[in-house]
Amino acid sequence: MAALITASAATAQVKAPTSYPAAPSDATVDEYFGVAVPDPYRPLENDTSATTLAWVEAERKVTEDYLAQIPFRDKLRSEISQFNNYVKQGAPWRWNDGRYYFFRNDGLKNQSVLYRMDHLGDTPTVLLDPNTLSEDGTVALTGITMSPDGKWIAYTISRSGSDWTEIFVLDAQTGTPIKDHIEWAKFTSADWRGNGFYYSAYDRPEAGKEYSNANENHKIYYHAIGTPQSEDTLVFEDRAHPLHFHSAGLSSDKRYLFVLVGGQGFGNGLLMKDLETPGADWKLIEASQDYEISPIDVIDGKLYMLTSADAPNNRLVTAPVSAPERANWTDLIPQADNGVLTSVQRAGKDKLIVNYERDASHHPALYALDGKKIRDIELPTFGTASFNSQKEYDDVFYTFTSFLFPSAAYSYDMATGESRPYFIPEVKGFNPEDYVTEQVFYTSTDGTRVPMFLTYRKGLKRDGNNPVYLYGYGGFNVSLPPSFSPNRLVWLENGGIYAQTNLRGGAEYGEAWHEAGTKQKKLNVFNDFISAAEYMIKEGWTNPERLVIEGGSNGGLLVGAVTNMRPDLFRVAIPRVGVMDMMRYHLFTIGWNWASDYGTSADSPEMANYLLGYSPLHNIRRDGTKYPAIMVTTADHDDRVVPAHSFKYAAALQAADTGDAPKIIRIDSKAGHGAGKPVSKVIDEYADIYSFIFENMGIQPK
Repeated sequence: MAALITASAATAQVKAPTSYPAAPSDATVDEYFGVAVPDPYRPLENDTSATTLAWVEAERKVTEDYLAQIPFRDKLRSEISQFNNYVKQGAPWRWNDGRYYFFRNDGLKNQSVLYRMDHLGDTPTVLLDPNTLSEDGTVALTGITMSPDGKWIAYTISRSGSDWTEIFVLDAQTGTPIKDHIEWAKFTSADWRGNGFYYSAYDRPEAGKEYSNANENHKIYYHAIGTPQSEDTLVFEDRAHPLHFHSAGLSSDKRYLFVLVGGQGFGNGLLMKDLETPGADWKLIEASQDYEISPIDVIDGKLYMLTSADAPNNRLVTAPVSAPERANWTDLIPQADNGVLTSVQRAGKDKLIVNYERDASHHPALYALDGKKIRDIELPTFGTASFNSQKEYDDVFYTFTSFLFPSAAYSYDMATGESRPYFIPEVKGFNPEDYVTEQVFYTSTDGTRVPMFLTYRKGLKRDGNNPVYLYGYGGFNVSLPPSFSPNRLVWLENGGIYAQTNLRGGAEYGEAWHEAGTKQKKLNVFNDFISAAEYMIKEGWTNPERLVIEGGSNGGLLVGAVTNMRPDLFRVAIPRVGVMDMMRYHLFTIGWNWASDYGTSADSPEMANYLLGYSPLHNIRRDGTKYPAIMVTTADHDDRVVPAHSFKYAAALQAADTGDAPKIIRIDSKAGHGAGKPVSKVIDEYADIYSFIFENMGIQPK
């Protein structure tokens, strides 16, 4: 295993590329409310053109030639692989057939395998092995649901990391597939009722534009087992609002169908239909998308809902199922002042498991159906907990993870409140007792108090020379609670500090925290991140030559923006699958869905000017200002944040005068935005990321 790095950094040994491939370009100029904005690399938006494909291959060669020269790259890959090679097992759950199911990965399998047991403690049998669905592990299992009678299991897959979803069906008794097959589904599960299921899909996309064209008119269908997809029943659509998402869900008794409507607001609308009343109309519960509202279940004639309406920290309400409009809502669990109510779920016939987030850490509790708290569910330390429970059984299991503890499974006894270890993993070569995680709070530019977790080796000295890996996201009401990553261990084992900051724009302190990082308040997010770096320097942890920043997707935007704002503050920047063109992001696939957080360049002159002021693509300095070493990452099947964002940004970066540090782009193949990526590809990617970081910090890992 790796030893501590030396205290002083050496000079990088691998020379940065002296030239980069010439990107296809033209004279495109767009006009936004009278302001002309050149877009010279517009041809790169056509990711299937011959010129773009040739540029991609040329960039891949430059990147591989650079990375191949790093002498410790193969050893890092081997070490990361060793850290990933431990048994990972999820918490079991009891399903409609009364049997127990769980996922397990024996070490380095590309995808986790679904197992089944008749009783707890039985020898499990394999029910579905996603690794058999493709030779290279690029087909990922993204969801599974069982029919109410336990006869069928529907499972969803994605190919090469795409958001496009296919649905298949297994005979639950034999595990053999039947002929049913759904294509061009997206952002969906399979919700069973009777002899079929509801799902959401788009019309078949234009050939050749499957991964780039805007997605419109999301519809809900019902599929009956044994029939072709062409005969599926259209259940819900809204052609007046082509940019809305529509997701189906059912009450546990399968009587009530809910449709969640989202895509153009902070939250979602909600409709409901009684499927057992002939000719019943849809009941509109919430028309706007201004609030989050999630149906939990219908219990004894009452609809239970978790909502942020009139409650920025969320509350649990009930309403008569016959009159579920907001005027009839009654608080069952009011919003709390000291935490955000993040989830509620049934547990047995008369209990609820309620999870709160406080200072970016989970705090679950057991409640009765009448809203009375029974007890807290104690966790080992601050971290993240996820529960498996259902109303039909008293079995409750949960997983717990933190920065130093890989995901472990526990059983929970609702009668006694006792948690018992069910599966505790062990990562060979890593002793969590050698490290510590602490939570600190720092002050952002405008005086806002922001939390951050620091994880590092015990005994580490604040000598101003420690390497710091600073990670953030800051958007879309997404929290960053503690979590474990085996890929991160090479950083910790080599004396690095992992710093994870909880920026505005996330959900850590409810809707007010989220809203404070949106639209024309987006600069708050970037300032929070910059202030985190400045805090680490001021407090004696590190210095700018030892700071690396990384973020993905909206976090890639974060890294690109702050690099332009403060190139002097960081040694290395890793913007991953980032939203880099803020003027045109809404024109691709589901980019329009992000307008509630970002606003768009078509909204108003003020909004267009604000976006132009921080868009990473449009604010690269060209005056000789020295930039950190930058490795951009993207993938050819990313249909969430299309690769054109990273292509155009990398081309502009390479053409600009930003100093001698390398500016390369790593373009993965048969991969997407990140979800479901095979373990082998994850290991390769992190080997390249850490090799790039160590090399450009002048650090020789030992």
